Amino acid sequence: MEDKQRYDRQIALPEIGAEGQKRISQARVLLVGVGGLGCPAALYLVAAGIGTLGMVDDDIVSLNNLQRQILYAEADLDQPKVLFATRRLRELNSRVAIQMHPYRLTKRNVEELVANYDVVVDGCDNFQTRYLLADACAMQAKPYVYGAVRGFQGQVSVFNYGPHPRHYRHLYPDEEEMLRLLPDKAIIGVTAGITACAQASEVLKIIAGFGQVLSGRLWTIDLRTLQSHILEF
Repeated sequence: MEDKQRYDRQIALPEIGAEGQKRISQARVLLVGVGGLGCPAALYLVAAGIGTLGMVDDDIVSLNNLQRQILYAEADLDQPKVLFATRRLRELNSRVAIQMHPYRLTKRNVEELVANYDVVVDGCDNFQTRYLLADACAMQAKPYVYGAVRGFQGQVSVFNYGPHPRHYRHLYPDEEEMLRLLPDKAIIGVTAGITACAQASEVLKIIAGFGQVLSGRLWTIDLRTLQSHILEF
C-alpha cells in the first residue's frame, strides 16, 4: 500500500503501470562516479524506486564539487562521497538497497562489479575509466547508459542494447587519441543535471520497457540555445 501511494504518479502512466513499477523495484543499477552526473541520476533513480543502486567512487567531497554535485552539503567537505551520498539517498527512499563501493574502478574489479548489476550508468570523469567500463559492459552485454558534459553541452547514448547493439568504441574508436585530450573542467552545474536526468530516463525506459531507447543514437544538447540533436551511428 505504501509503495502504491509513493509511486502512484508514475504507475498511472500507461507506459509504466503496475508491471513496469515491479520491474523497476527489482532492477539492479550500477552507477560509476557520484559526481556531477552521478548525483542527479542517483536521486531520480532512487526516487523512482529502483530496487538496488550500487555506487562506485573513491573520491571525497571538495568545495568546488558543490556547484553541481547536488547530493552534498558544506558539512560533508573532505568526507567520502559514497558514504554521504548513501546517507542522503536513504533519507529519500529507505526501501531502495544502496550498495557502496568506495574504491576506484580498475581492471581487477570491473568485471565482477558489472556482472552483479542489470544496467550500468556512466558518471565517469575521465576517458581511461570510461573505456575500461565500456569494454566490460560490452563483453557482458550489459546495457551501458553513457553521459558526458562540458561547459553548456551534454550528450547521452545507450550501448549494448537492443537487436543491433552498438558499443562505445563504435562512437569513439580511437582510444589513444581520446586519452591525449586535455580535460576541460569548465561547466555550469545545470548542464550536468539535465544530462543526468536524460540518463536516468534511459535507465527507466530500459527497465520498464517503454519508449525508444537511445541505442545507436547520440542525443546532444547545448544549453546556450536549447538546441538538441540526435545523431545515428
